[in-house]
Amino acid sequence: MRAALDTLFAVALVAAIAPLLVDLLPGPRLPQVVVLLAGGAVIGPQALGVGDPGSIDLLSNLGLGFLFLLTGYELDLRLFRERRGRLAIAGWLVSVVLAAGLIGVLKFVGEVQAVVPLSLALATTALGTLLPILRDHGLLDGPFGRNVVAAGAVGELFPVIAIAVFLGASTEFTALLSLTGLGVLGMLLSLLPRVVRGNRLGGIIAAGQHATSQTLLRWTMVLLLLLLVVATDAGLDAVLGAFMAGIVLRRWAPADAPALADKLDALGYGFFIPIFFISSGMTLDLRAIAAAPARVVVFVLLLLAVRGLPSMLVYRTELPRRERVQMTLVTATSLPLLVALATIGLRNGTVRSDNAAALVGAGAISVLLFPTIAVALARRPVPPA
Repeated sequence: MRAALDTLFAVALVAAIAPLLVDLLPGPRLPQVVVLLAGGAVIGPQALGVGDPGSIDLLSNLGLGFLFLLTGYELDLRLFRERRGRLAIAGWLVSVVLAAGLIGVLKFVGEVQAVVPLSLALATTALGTLLPILRDHGLLDGPFGRNVVAAGAVGELFPVIAIAVFLGASTEFTALLSLTGLGVLGMLLSLLPRVVRGNRLGGIIAAGQHATSQTLLRWTMVLLLLLLVVATDAGLDAVLGAFMAGIVLRRWAPADAPALADKLDALGYGFFIPIFFISSGMTLDLRAIAAAPARVVVFVLLLLAVRGLPSMLVYRTELPRRERVQMTLVTATSLPLLVALATIGLRNGTVRSDNAAALVGAGAISVLLFPTIAVALARRPVPPA
């Protein structure tokens, strides 16, 4: 108990200091997730040693769940019926093929242990991290912004589904059956508001959502934990249950979305999600990174080549060359899913600790570097024709 409290205090202190550092540090504004990971590494066993990540494992897992619940909550499934959605899916499939080929070569020469988790990691995009950066610089408007949102949504949703199929259950067939069952459960849960709307139970929930009872928020926690438990018991990874919870929740409260979104942001980003990132930073293998920094550079280049460069091909008729270069940089930006995949890979023994650390390090560099270059390109004057 005392060890957990000591660790939680250190984590809370890092979480409170992180936004202050973001605003106080000179130079380009750092994404908070990078500061949280760095803070976790500082207080972790390989540095100051004031925190034990194992003592807050449950809270860290809830933070991971909240991260994907909020991602699912922000996702508009209708985009997959539009052209931008089809282009995003095509780009992701090209990325997966490239990733499997390149990681297969690295496995052949003995540099990696498993192809699937690292291939999925290289095919991810950090949409949740990118959105505030791009919004602050006016890059979400017009065709470029719409295509970025679609590519980012695919780069978050599809890897989560693939994680469930290939890294969760004991066999792919079992995983597909479990995935189908989870989808059916999600559809049934999404119909609940129609059942209670208009009757006394619905009135009680609506009346209490802004009072001390906070009924809608409490039922949101029930939904999240239910789907986490179901996904885990079905042999799927918990992140898929959290993602499904976010999609279902979006159908529960569309009329009151702004108020609920504010509460979820406060609970998730104010408490649970920072715990996940700081705890992940505490488990980073700093010695492995220091011993082989070239491995981090290789993963940065792989992210750019695998996830970014297909944009030059896929959007050749949709966007001008400069915006395709920006799309290359933006889609190659990834971190939260890299952290999640590294954590999953370490837990089930499919990713070596040196590769997990290098992968997270490469993700942090991508968040620091790629959006900054993309924004700088947007500020440059367009050369005359």
